[in-house]
Amino acid sequence: MVETSAPLPPALSQIVQRFARVSDPKQRYEQLLSLAKRLEAFPESDKTAENKVSGCASQVYITADLVEGQVKYQGDSDSQLVKGLVALLIRGLDGLPPAEVLQLTPDFIQETGLNVSLTPSRANGFYNIFRMMQQKALQLQADS
Repeated sequence: MVETSAPLPPALSQIVQRFARVSDPKQRYEQLLSLAKRLEAFPESDKTAENKVSGCASQVYITADLVEGQVKYQGDSDSQLVKGLVALLIRGLDGLPPAEVLQLTPDFIQETGLNVSLTPSRANGFYNIFRMMQQKALQLQADS
């Protein structure tokens, strides 16, 4: 098992464990697609250049707000599979203080087993989405 730099927050840990229990890559994809379907609707007005994740083959948007000291994320993608990755990250990181988001490293993806199933461009997209979410948390921390 790969060690991450900080212990995973409970919600993220639960998601990682749920994926890790599934050995079939096709079932992991189905889990991602299921997460994508349950992602909150993303406002069209937030699909702006500043919210767009660069370095992704598909269109991905992430917003973050600070609510009572916790980061509240929203996101969307035009690819259902990538939208599932966005949903995984939002469920795992939503509601954390910015400092906790900033302590995490994206290597928990290896524990899910998804890294072996993702194409290199999707894996790269995952890291870019994660980095964007951390950048938004850093900005919120700096602004508060």
